[in-house]
Amino acid sequence: MADSKIIAEPRRGGVVPAVILAWLLPGLGHLYLRKTTKGLVLLVSIMALFSLGVSWEARLAPYLGLDDLLAFLRSIAQMAMGLPYFIARSLGFEAGLVTAPSHEYGNTFTEVSGLLNILVMLDAYDIAVGRKSGS
Repeated sequence: MADSKIIAEPRRGGVVPAVILAWLLPGLGHLYLRKTTKGLVLLVSIMALFSLGVSWEARLAPYLGLDDLLAFLRSIAQMAMGLPYFIARSLGFEAGLVTAPSHEYGNTFTEVSGLLNILVMLDAYDIAVGRKSGS
């Protein structure tokens, strides 16, 4: 098994702002931590995935009941996208069009973009606390 090295020095900036910014907009936490290239790649790619999902008639209405656990988890995954999710909802994209052929693809794309953003938040956290260099 390969040795894992932990970098001793934390990055400039606080951990909490980095994670909150990463949730608000994918890649923003990395930009805050001065990981510009990585932040821009994350921002463009995850936003493109989310935007494509919304354009394919994804349903963004939150489901917060526990009687349908899968629907609840799907809503949480979409909300993990952060500010773009709430902006899309406020602009009237929450209903989706269930009869559209691309509806399920749209749902999948928006859910995956939120799940990827969770990984982005964890990566920003690791960089901020000094666990990895973030290159």
